[in-house]
Amino acid sequence: MSIKEISNNPTLAGQVRLIEDIVYSAADGEAQKMSILAPWTQRYKDLPQAKRPLLVFVQGSSWTTPTLGEKIPQLVQFVHAGYIVATVQHRSALDGHAFPAFLQDVKTAIRYLRAHAAEYQIDPDRVGIWGTSSGANAALLTALTPNDPRYETADYADQSDAVDAVISCFAPTDVADTFDFSKNVPGSDAMQFCLFGTDPTKWPAIKREMSPLYQVKDNQQYPPFLLMHGDADKTVPYHEMEDMYHELEKHHVAVEAYRVRGAVHERDFWSQQIYDIAREFLDRNVK
Repeated sequence: MSIKEISNNPTLAGQVRLIEDIVYSAADGEAQKMSILAPWTQRYKDLPQAKRPLLVFVQGSSWTTPTLGEKIPQLVQFVHAGYIVATVQHRSALDGHAFPAFLQDVKTAIRYLRAHAAEYQIDPDRVGIWGTSSGANAALLTALTPNDPRYETADYADQSDAVDAVISCFAPTDVADTFDFSKNVPGSDAMQFCLFGTDPTKWPAIKREMSPLYQVKDNQQYPPFLLMHGDADKTVPYHEMEDMYHELEKHHVAVEAYRVRGAVHERDFWSQQIYDIAREFLDRNVK
């Protein structure tokens, strides 16, 4: 049997590099990390490098520490589509980090990536954010509060945390409503003390501040929004997406929304069609 021959791949086309355990902040003395998916060409400085738009992904975690690797296998396709992808952690409410710690961290991660744009061949002027569940709550709040001093930290203060597009999958948009909907879920009460503090009389105001539904303001420049939610969700009620959609429309914000028929929270929500919709939205608004 003769030896077969194939051509080499001098441009490393289609090859993706995973860069793990990048510490972007040490708020409260705790290292916060991210993982970056980038073209493999970045390993070799003698190869041509082209700047790419950035997609920041925040995995849902019930406001605990997100699992960085949860969606990496699916996010690889966005590198093939021309993006740099960063999936980021944030501080956990269960470890004593009440709101707005998680939001501060996500914004700090965006500023870190802009500060290190040259290192990772990121175009800092083209940034999208995508979140799921509690991560989508963070993504929506990030988009609605660009460079808001309430949520800024001293890290990379010369950089912006504004984004150019936002994707939200099954987000809590009305936090009070979400906790009321899941009040019989074990641990729900404990999580409220962790997120909102030990004085329940202060909770309504904090829940409202943490609810994207109530952060849409008149005469503001917001990025375009893509909202997706399963109508059989037993964790975050589907109507919260509809409410958010109508609120954004009322303020003349560009928004698209998809009802995923029969889908629960996470699980059967996901399909290649979801990723295709997300990529097409990003291509129109970020790329």
